[in-house]
Amino acid sequence: MYVRNSTAPLHHVLVCPPTYLKTAAPINEISKKYVNQPLDAAKLQAEFKSLLEIYQQTNVAVSELAPAPTMPNSIFSRDFGACVKEGYILGNSREPIRFEERAAYEHRMAELGIPKICEVKKGHFEGGDFAFLNEHTIAIGMLARTDPTGFDIIKSALTALNYQVFPVPANPDYLHLDMCFNLVDDHLAVAYPQGLPKPFLELLDQLNIKIIPVPETAIFAHGCNLESLGNHRVISLKQNTSVNEALRQNGMTVFELDATETLKAGGGPHCMTFPLNRQ
Repeated sequence: MYVRNSTAPLHHVLVCPPTYLKTAAPINEISKKYVNQPLDAAKLQAEFKSLLEIYQQTNVAVSELAPAPTMPNSIFSRDFGACVKEGYILGNSREPIRFEERAAYEHRMAELGIPKICEVKKGHFEGGDFAFLNEHTIAIGMLARTDPTGFDIIKSALTALNYQVFPVPANPDYLHLDMCFNLVDDHLAVAYPQGLPKPFLELLDQLNIKIIPVPETAIFAHGCNLESLGNHRVISLKQNTSVNEALRQNGMTVFELDATETLKAGGGPHCMTFPLNRQ
């Protein structure tokens, strides 16, 4: 078994250092604001180190992909695909700056011995749009980076494995589903509900998933971009004080990541993490 759901105890992750992330490529609404500003390399490395320290503190094993100049955005390891209990799905990015990551991550997953169960060759899919709602139910965002062709390929593969797969269309400005919705515990999510379709909200209600609501502005501050550690623990950004307080009021232990520079490229702790083992 590899990844059982989104909220079971996290044991092993795949990440990539931000070695060659020099500027914010204008490929999302956040990074467009910083396109003419060079990123602070020392700060990027310090933020990445802080994330690794949280994983060390919580006994999560870390594997890395070697960075390369042709893959400046590979720090956002989440996006190359998704992992379920049977193996992993290899996605297909629509952004040229991310094309070379696909083969690099595919090779690394082979080195790690994790089988590929599905590959999106036509259409597009990125892992930031993939979310377990429970062990048998998966939501796939349809925003800026995943299209109907990619969705259909994944749905077909996962349905054959007895998963239920639901599309979640939302505003492309939000980029990925993990920017406006994230499950942090078995029955607790952080989300901007006004930006999510009614059928999805009804599904969450049927599954008894409570939403901690955030305003639309929180999307662009990575207020929803959280990484569940399991056992009622979560990684959240230090500056998202209202979200963190609400999480604690709902029984969560919050590990605060002090990161601001990485966010300029358009990703937070969920984007920076690809779960390899969660059970």
